[in-house]
Amino acid sequence: MTAPGPDPEVLRRHATDALLRARARTRLLTGCVDDRDLTAQHSPLMSPLVWDLAHIGNQEEQWLLRAVGGHEALRPELDPLYDAFQHPRAARPALPLLRPAEARGYVADVRGRVLDVLEAVPFEGRPLTESGFAFGMIAQHEQQHDETMLITHQLRRGAPALGAPDPPAAAPDAARLPSEALVEGGPFTMGTSAEPWALDNERPAHHRFVPSFFIDTLPVSNGAYLRFIEDGGYGDARWWHPEGWRQVRAHKLAAPLFWRRSGSRWLRRRFGTVEPVPPDEPVLHVSWYEAAAYAAWAGRRLPTEAEWEKAARHDPGTGRSLRYPWGDADPGPEHANLGQRHLRPAPVGAYPAGASPLGVRQLIGDVWEWTSSDFLPYPGFRAFPYREYSEVFFGSAHKVLRGGSFAVDPVACRGTFRNWDLPVRRQIFAGFRTARDAEPA
Repeated sequence: MTAPGPDPEVLRRHATDALLRARARTRLLTGCVDDRDLTAQHSPLMSPLVWDLAHIGNQEEQWLLRAVGGHEALRPELDPLYDAFQHPRAARPALPLLRPAEARGYVADVRGRVLDVLEAVPFEGRPLTESGFAFGMIAQHEQQHDETMLITHQLRRGAPALGAPDPPAAAPDAARLPSEALVEGGPFTMGTSAEPWALDNERPAHHRFVPSFFIDTLPVSNGAYLRFIEDGGYGDARWWHPEGWRQVRAHKLAAPLFWRRSGSRWLRRRFGTVEPVPPDEPVLHVSWYEAAAYAAWAGRRLPTEAEWEKAARHDPGTGRSLRYPWGDADPGPEHANLGQRHLRPAPVGAYPAGASPLGVRQLIGDVWEWTSSDFLPYPGFRAFPYREYSEVFFGSAHKVLRGGSFAVDPVACRGTFRNWDLPVRRQIFAGFRTARDAEPA
């Protein structure tokens, strides 16, 4: 979202558009399967789709009807049922959840009332409503759950339920690109204090010094990752973090999630379709441990979070940090693979219009990219509007991912956006690129 001007009507249109776009996607993801699929748990790692649907409505009710609009609770008994901290995902099917028709009715009722609140509330005077923040927060929340539901669709067995056109091909110059780009050492501005809908962990803007380093021009491809597999990467403890090696041994890991060997070929399952692994797409469904092992095997490493953001945002010509690698303009279809426009990453070397000033491509969209960094607060961090969004996850247990995948909507993706997950996670739409230190001058 471009930082809106002070006109309340402009702000309202931005907020309305974001909420309506999120709801259209939610309807697609929950309307393409029957009630049995909606109430089933397709993996203990994920909630039933119907839980996500009602949770979206419950969060919208709590924040936009109650906190912003001052309304009485519509269904207070739902609050504990749809509290993500009270019930782990594996336990949610046993709860007395709303049935699909009731869940749809609930979220529609909430949304109708929210649009009335949106028409009347001042967008100034309260931190929660300044520049429409609460509405942007809820639009992002719904889109994040839409991505979660898309992960559930990937884990779901059965005939394909979703469709989308293929992404664009790699640009004609992709094969001629240098393999890496040098990012010169020095300070840059990390994070933001100006992006109106930025979440608390992205704030505040602060100066960070980063020594010179090289970063891959493109994400690591399936073809490159296959060379790691064929060289015995999953059988050599030298490349693995000790806990990663334990996971390999305990679960007999031999390839990314959803891959299987068939004779001399590798196949993958993608949203109900089994197909040959495309060598030119970014590798997907790898854990942090797998990404770090590949990087060690290649004689490289994962970039730190600060390195990733400097490569994505810093313009050495002006010295300023951009909103996106290509500049300050909102993402368009020419810039990045976002918003479930396609159901797969684009080939490496696509989207030349989305390149950074240093020529690094696909930093936004296609796949989330693992970094080496733990998820920690920035200097001056302040939890807002609730500590459970970010603060409770800070520490060494979670690793930071940056950039966003093809499953991320632009409202929940920007150069400062921070995602995080456990390093063992493989079902998420995550890949990576590698980096290395620059030799001292």
